Amino acid sequence: MTAVDSFSAIRNPHVRALALARISGVIGSQIVNVAVGWQLYEITGSALSLGLVGLFELAPVLFLMIPAGNAADRYARRNIAMVAVALMSVASFTLAAISHLGGPVSLIYAMLVVTGAARAFASPAVGTILPQLLKPEQFVNANAWVSSSFQFASISGPALGGLIIAWTGGATWAYFIAGIGHVIYVVAFSTLPAIKPPQAEEKRSFSDVFAGFRFIRRSPVFLAAITLDMFAVLLGGAVVLLPIFAKDILHVGPEGLGWLRAAPSIGSLVMLLVVTRMKPMQRPGFILLLVVIGFGLATIGFGLSTNFLFSLLCLFLTGVFDSVSVIVRLTLEQVITPDRLRGRVSAINYVFIGFSNEFGAFESGVTAFAFGPIASVVGGGIGTIAVVLVVALAWPALARIGPLHTLTPQEEADIVPTTEARHSV
Repeated sequence: MTAVDSFSAIRNPHVRALALARISGVIGSQIVNVAVGWQLYEITGSALSLGLVGLFELAPVLFLMIPAGNAADRYARRNIAMVAVALMSVASFTLAAISHLGGPVSLIYAMLVVTGAARAFASPAVGTILPQLLKPEQFVNANAWVSSSFQFASISGPALGGLIIAWTGGATWAYFIAGIGHVIYVVAFSTLPAIKPPQAEEKRSFSDVFAGFRFIRRSPVFLAAITLDMFAVLLGGAVVLLPIFAKDILHVGPEGLGWLRAAPSIGSLVMLLVVTRMKPMQRPGFILLLVVIGFGLATIGFGLSTNFLFSLLCLFLTGVFDSVSVIVRLTLEQVITPDRLRGRVSAINYVFIGFSNEFGAFESGVTAFAFGPIASVVGGGIGTIAVVLVVALAWPALARIGPLHTLTPQEEADIVPTTEARHSV
């Protein structure tokens, strides 16, 4: 029996540079998330103001999805990511100035729009750069390591953000440090090679702009996976309400808020490190369905909890289950998508996930405003489990796919699998 080499991908200098970039950039983004939530709730005392955070970050993504995906398929993805994250650093430093000068809430939301626009371009560029640098059999291990760095940052970022706010009594320094994190991201990314995606031999037509939509529509298993993830996160988005739980239900203050925000990422990091030691999943689609059910149950537990430690445990478990879902979905996208389409497909995938995260935040804020935070979270967990049942019935092929590394890129003309292939693709 061949031993699993847990460190095969991280030995690659490009993977290490990407991991460093993700750590510094995500720490910055997480600090901004904590600071914005804390500042808005302190100013307004309204759950609706927290829900609007997701809406303002989502709006530019919907408008920029198509040009962002096409840019990632035409130009060097490294360069696009560097420009986009540099814009995020400008937004963070501007938020610091707004906080220091006591600027209006409208300017905070304006900077969230800028951040959303930057993420719209950064996501398809960053999410499709690894396949340019690695072999398919390295994808799962590399994704586990890169996702581990993401989760490490998601642990330390919220905790650090909460501590900075508690120490300084305001959000100014939190925003400033977040901006520095984004600058470090740009520097680390500059060490990666600037590789242009392969271009089609024939002249590009207007219909090529929408090739990503056609690819996903005709890839039933991938469509099932991202649909499951979208609605699960849409309904299970308790994170946006954490300032309310920290202040009004658990009574743990900004320090506790930081740990609540960090708990899912701790769970994700633990699970991702386990994945680096595991052999390839034999039934990844079936496992995907199971972990999303677990995510829903953990969300219900958090919504009903009035104990800080039990709440941390439930959030920890949401991270454990979500990390497996991310690995399966991301690797599935990478192995079946031709490189010439990866930017456009990734952009649409980001809208699915970004829509679920940001609109889910808006949905949670609205339902908490109307029915209370507990009903919002518990109802979302129940809805998540219901979505799993619907997806399992609508796309039964998802539960039957084999090991992800055995799948191959699907050219547009060959996307609809044969009867035999439906069991593995």
